[in-house]
Amino acid sequence: MENKENAEKVVKIVRDYKNEPNKNLTFAMDFIMSDFENTKENIIKLTKHLDKLENTYNTLLSEYKKRTETK
Repeated sequence: MENKENAEKVVKIVRDYKNEPNKNLTFAMDFIMSDFENTKENIIKLTKHLDKLENTYNTLLSEYKKRTETK
């Protein structure tokens, strides 16, 4: 729940960043950097997962094609 509250706080800071104190700008930048790194890690993990799925599918498809060839 705290993360959602922090996200809402960051949205408010970003909307009026020109009038926010440096402390709030620093808070927002830290939150955004953390979110960026977390998102990047998730994308990398998902990319690896997709690659494995694709390889597995292609292996199964190749075997299926061999089995269903008409001779």
